Amino acid sequence: MNKNRIFFSVVLLVLTALAMNAQYKFQVKELDFNRIKQETLDPNSRYYYPKLVKSFKSNDTIMNFEAYRELYYGFIFQEDYNPFRHNDFEGKDEVEELYYKNPPLTREECDKIARYAEMALDDNLFDIDQLNYYIYALKEKKKYARAAVRQYRLDKLIAAIMSSGRGTEDEPWVVIFPEHEYTIINFLGYVAKDHQELEGGIDCIKAVSDKDPKKTRDFYFDVSQMLQETARKFPDDF
Repeated sequence: MNKNRIFFSVVLLVLTALAMNAQYKFQVKELDFNRIKQETLDPNSRYYYPKLVKSFKSNDTIMNFEAYRELYYGFIFQEDYNPFRHNDFEGKDEVEELYYKNPPLTREECDKIARYAEMALDDNLFDIDQLNYYIYALKEKKKYARAAVRQYRLDKLIAAIMSSGRGTEDEPWVVIFPEHEYTIINFLGYVAKDHQELEGGIDCIKAVSDKDPKKTRDFYFDVSQMLQETARKFPDDF
């Protein structure tokens, strides 16, 4: 099993079903970033950001869907938000080699993947790559209950992103990390072939089905808020 198969095997079937039956899972609703900013920065709000993070990290599934939307999009207004941050912890190269290894992995190897994922997710809650690897390692260790909690979190985060639009030119999906564009595309069974930056902070990714090379589709993403906040926080680098 190669790296891509490991990355997607844990969640592909669930998320494909989610996308195909989106109208039953969530309602596509326009984002109001002014309201989200106000709610997540207000200590008296039920969506105050530290409260959302505490609920998200707890081992239960009590957060409602709106709370997941506030968690994901509210992060853009937090001081430690940086959409171009990269994890580079000790042992990264050794762990990444395990992503290419055919299963079954030893318990020690699964522990290495899990430990690295935990460090990465402590640094960035929305490192979906590492959340996938963490679920994979837990399942390999037969820690199914713990894996299920994190699977639930992952599904809701993906659904939160997909609830922001329809991936079309008129209704693009809104993302706060550039890599999440490819996350959504790959989860839907497509492989990116070309990336174009359009006016107004819109990205267009031309993709082809990983099962049928004749099946192509253009996916649209809105990164305008991400670019706006990055320019505000890092004016010298942007």
